[in-house]
Amino acid sequence: MIVSNGLHLHQRERRPILTFSAIGCGLAVAYTLAVTLFAGAAGQIIEGDAVQYYAYLRSLVFDQDVNFINDYQLLYGSDGASNVWLDTTTDTGHAINLMSIGPALLWLPFFLVACGLVALLRTAGVVVAFDGISTPFQLSAGIASIAYATLGAYLCYRACVRFWPPAASLWGTLAAWLATPALYYCLVSPAYSHATSLFVVALFIWTWLRTMGDQRAIRYGLLGILVGLAALVRWQNVTILILPMAELVRELRDDKTTLRGAAVQVGVLGAASLVAFLPQMFAWKQIYGHWLLTPQGEGFMQWMNPQVWAVLFSLNHGLFSWTPAVLVAVLGLAVLVARHPFVGWNSVAVLLTAVYINAAVVDWWAGEAFGARRFIGLTPLFALGLAAVFSTRLLVRRPQLVGVAASGLIVYNLLFLVQYQLFMRGYSELVAYPTSAKQILIDRVILPWTLFRHWIG
Repeated sequence: MIVSNGLHLHQRERRPILTFSAIGCGLAVAYTLAVTLFAGAAGQIIEGDAVQYYAYLRSLVFDQDVNFINDYQLLYGSDGASNVWLDTTTDTGHAINLMSIGPALLWLPFFLVACGLVALLRTAGVVVAFDGISTPFQLSAGIASIAYATLGAYLCYRACVRFWPPAASLWGTLAAWLATPALYYCLVSPAYSHATSLFVVALFIWTWLRTMGDQRAIRYGLLGILVGLAALVRWQNVTILILPMAELVRELRDDKTTLRGAAVQVGVLGAASLVAFLPQMFAWKQIYGHWLLTPQGEGFMQWMNPQVWAVLFSLNHGLFSWTPAVLVAVLGLAVLVARHPFVGWNSVAVLLTAVYINAAVVDWWAGEAFGARRFIGLTPLFALGLAAVFSTRLLVRRPQLVGVAASGLIVYNLLFLVQYQLFMRGYSELVAYPTSAKQILIDRVILPWTLFRHWIG
């Protein structure tokens, strides 16, 4: 047995890549079985907001445009029903799309593989439509997101081990990934933007930490490209600019760079971010006739009336009420601040900014969602906080408690996921929709007994 900084490293902790890969493969297999064995009407896999993310992908590959009228007819129109997406066009004659283009760009390699696979199947005589919406095509988006989230979780771990022991970093990352809403959006609804958001933010934070202190313009160009990519996936991710900007302020304060040098670096950072964000701007120009806008409308952001308390503590998808593990992670950020003040304080700054932005959205509860899904992009910060908690003296002296504590948080979240899914899939006679403190915090614990009693009649 290997010992590192007082924490015993067991088999899974010595080979973190295998651990993350195994979990990612398990999620992919579970997702594939679920959507193929229990597919929706007409084999529909992509549903909800995911349709608009996916429409970008299909339209770019099959039509080489961003006019989604025919894509929506294929994805929404199978039952002949009318809806706002089918009936509404913009001033340019395009179908509206409220979502971002970034997930589609990240899914593209997987989608092209699906194209090749379908072509081979058709050559072999298998009847499968080469239309961009048959099962292999739709499945490719979810599998891509799971793969990206798995890589993002591993990058979270690599970021954590820069500050905390390997075992604490591993379990902290696993809890941040699997004991939060990130699990749901890597398993049940990976074709939303949240799994890819986890990846791009983790890639940025890992790169920023790994290159910290390097004042070359090329480094700021790379960070700018990653900021632009993160914003392509979810526009609010632009808040991670706080991290390199804070570093520049520190370098100026410590006379490690000049004002002129800092200005050049800011220029490179901003220009690279803008260049990387151009695909979204070009898409908006074609769809709406404007380079920059809020597709949901001007009233979508209530900047002067943020519902901060509600977005954190409300029983309606509150960040802490639905996900107690995140409260533990935030407490852990205090440990990070104490031991590594610069990274700690700026992590807190990013978190507080995200809280304000999400609290200012008119539907701060994020519609129908499993918890506060708009915070999933902050998974790397939650991992740093949880790893910090697992590195405290109490747990360092009792290393066996680290795995137990993390596993407990994960199981607690998994039970809630099952409870939520049972209701969403029509088993309301077994469980109610979680709206009270008891239904959110307690019912998941007694769920196995509830199911046992139901099965034995």
